[in-house]
Amino acid sequence: MDHKTFHVLEYDKVLERLAVFTSFSAGRELALALEPAADLDDARRRQAETREARLLLDTRTSVTIGGARDVRRPVDNAQRGFTLPPEELLEIQATLVAGRNLRRQLERAQADFPHLFSITDLIEDAPGLVLAISNTLDERGEVLDSASEKLARLRKELRVAYGRIQDRLQSILNSTLGQFLQEPLVTMRSGRYVIPLKADAKGRIKGIVHDVSGSGATLWVEPLSTVELNNEYRSLQIQEQEEIERILAELSALVAHHGEAIKRVVERLAEMDLIFARANYAAAIKAVEPEFMEWRTPARKRPPAADGRRPMTDYQLPIPNPHPGSTIWLKAARHPLLDPAAVVPTDVPLDDQTFLVLITGPNTGGKTVSLKTIGLMVLMAQAGLHVPAAEFRLTLFHNIFADIGDEQSIEQSLSTFSSHITNIIRILAQVNDHSLVLLDELGSGTDPAEGAALAQAIVSFLRDKGATTFVATHYPELKLYASQTPGAVNASLLFDVETLAPTYEMTIGLPGRSNAFAIARRLGLDETVLDEAMRLIGAGSAKAESLLETVYELRDKLTAQEAAGRLYLRQLERSQDELDTRLQEIQEERQRVLQEAREQARQQLEAVQEEIRQARKRLRDAESLNALKNLSKQVTQLQEEKSVLVDGVTAPIRKSRKRYGTLQIGDTVLVRSLNMRGQVIGLGRDEAEIAVGRLHLRAGLDDLEFEEREEEEEPMLVGVTDVRQVGIELDIRGMRVEEGLAALERHLDAAFLSSLPWVRIIHGKGTGRLRQAVREALKQNSHVRTWEEGRDGEGGEGVTVAKLVK
Repeated sequence: MDHKTFHVLEYDKVLERLAVFTSFSAGRELALALEPAADLDDARRRQAETREARLLLDTRTSVTIGGARDVRRPVDNAQRGFTLPPEELLEIQATLVAGRNLRRQLERAQADFPHLFSITDLIEDAPGLVLAISNTLDERGEVLDSASEKLARLRKELRVAYGRIQDRLQSILNSTLGQFLQEPLVTMRSGRYVIPLKADAKGRIKGIVHDVSGSGATLWVEPLSTVELNNEYRSLQIQEQEEIERILAELSALVAHHGEAIKRVVERLAEMDLIFARANYAAAIKAVEPEFMEWRTPARKRPPAADGRRPMTDYQLPIPNPHPGSTIWLKAARHPLLDPAAVVPTDVPLDDQTFLVLITGPNTGGKTVSLKTIGLMVLMAQAGLHVPAAEFRLTLFHNIFADIGDEQSIEQSLSTFSSHITNIIRILAQVNDHSLVLLDELGSGTDPAEGAALAQAIVSFLRDKGATTFVATHYPELKLYASQTPGAVNASLLFDVETLAPTYEMTIGLPGRSNAFAIARRLGLDETVLDEAMRLIGAGSAKAESLLETVYELRDKLTAQEAAGRLYLRQLERSQDELDTRLQEIQEERQRVLQEAREQARQQLEAVQEEIRQARKRLRDAESLNALKNLSKQVTQLQEEKSVLVDGVTAPIRKSRKRYGTLQIGDTVLVRSLNMRGQVIGLGRDEAEIAVGRLHLRAGLDDLEFEEREEEEEPMLVGVTDVRQVGIELDIRGMRVEEGLAALERHLDAAFLSSLPWVRIIHGKGTGRLRQAVREALKQNSHVRTWEEGRDGEGGEGVTVAKLVK
């Protein structure tokens, strides 16, 4: 790759931003030295690594490089025979642990991240080294007592010697000699424990003076009684340090033994650090993975000359369209070094026939930025970086050349022109059909006529070489060249005449308009002057500009219509999605209703089956059919014979009247949901018990339709519940406890007189007070044999079933 191009396109600045995302110095070095791949398989592998790393860091946030350090220099020192300090040994340990952990984490997920695993699988172990360092050093780098038996013994003796020195000095401090001290404390000078003696008391305490205070008022004295103790203590310290040095030397030798493996671990971790940095950088700039395409056609071979003496040069041989088979297709590309909120995205959708683009437009219109954006996108893609664009397809270029200068000044010097031509000569000598060439302001800095001719000749040379080329220029001659040359196309950076400012939007297929006359007219230049200028440039040029203006207006209209069509299509798609969603919801609601209906029917069937079982049980409990008939006769006779005296007056028996507005026991009704007729044998607040043949079932009152009622004389007993109207259910929900108990007692009396085998009392759950009162009353009632809580199909704890005495 051409390294000068890296600097021209500011690729090194991209690498500096990439390096910010690395975790340690070895990874940073790789990031700053990252070069684009020259092999297609290598480029695709790098992109796959970046893709897997982004997925890994998004789904497994615990995966990191950890505490890895670049320990290659300490390892080199150990291999040279140096003893490593504890902190470097701890860094080596942390690096080995980080490599081991990363390898294990990716080993468990190798199926999802095969490229990353192929790297971490190469991370080696240094058998015994990590454990040896752990058994020797603590996390602060201090050598542990357990590092060796000798060190443990020496440190024990040191503690004993220290205690003796402190005891001896404390005894002096606490004695009468303490009055000669500046203050009662023990300190250390030159590795010896001393006490502060007043200068005017010199000689009061025999000893060795090790230091004098700055004021001269204090002497730091080692009493003679502690000299031997200090000597012993110092001797033990020296032995301790020698033992520590021996232990560290052994560890350093072990590091040297595994030195090459440790260096390879660092290299693998640095490689992973670079991949993770590429992934994090891609996430930061909201980049996408580029797609590498195969070259569509092989490089063309030039035939020999007609006379057979030597082959003609590429420049001499005319070819209708020597397309090299390259691909560059960019959508919404953003320059990675510019503010993403301010930069205008660039589209470069080259078709299969185009490989030479001539970009025209006003100064400061964005031509240079567009060229740099295209070049940087290619370099980043081939380096394994994701690119800040909506979509990017490209072929892998063997080399990228750029001659981009900041030509914003109206003054052009010969030295500037010479510099550009020198660079272009270097490029032309190396370019081939697998090269990408970016040229800014080609031919500028000299006479316009000569510059235009030179620019056209250079472009023709690059075209004949088959180099994929982007050229930014002001020369109108190149606009005509692009429109007449196969493989070439015009492109332009648009200019808003109303605001007199560039829009930075690139259009492929149309040359840039001359905005000089439009700007002059917008600023108020006299029309006479404008007409004269139009006459001077020639009718053909004026007609061409007018035609180009018409083309641009037509393009704007088509663009607006296309946008409206896309908007209408999105609205249709949104409406279709809403309809599909509503239809799905209706289908789901239908399935839910059907399921609820099936479940309700199943529950009702179970309830009916339970009623049948209960009826069969009652029939089994009855002694005989004759006994049932006798009981019925006895009840009827009792009703006829009994009358109730109220205040000593016998109430006459009144003939009942039809009451079709309210159902009564004995009425014939139609159960609408079943389309079956039955007789009411029990009434509750919201439902009734119906006998349909031998089948008993419960139904809501709103599901019943009155059919007929028997015309018969009914005795009306004043003050006594009419036993013929007693049902098997009593609903006292919502009543106060006193009301409910009174109703319960009346109902039990009537049920007993009607010889009902059991009564179902519906009291509800609520606070439980009514339920408790009901069950206490049932225990004390003489008509009740036993009671039990309702089953799941009968209402559960909200119902109590009382079995009556026969």
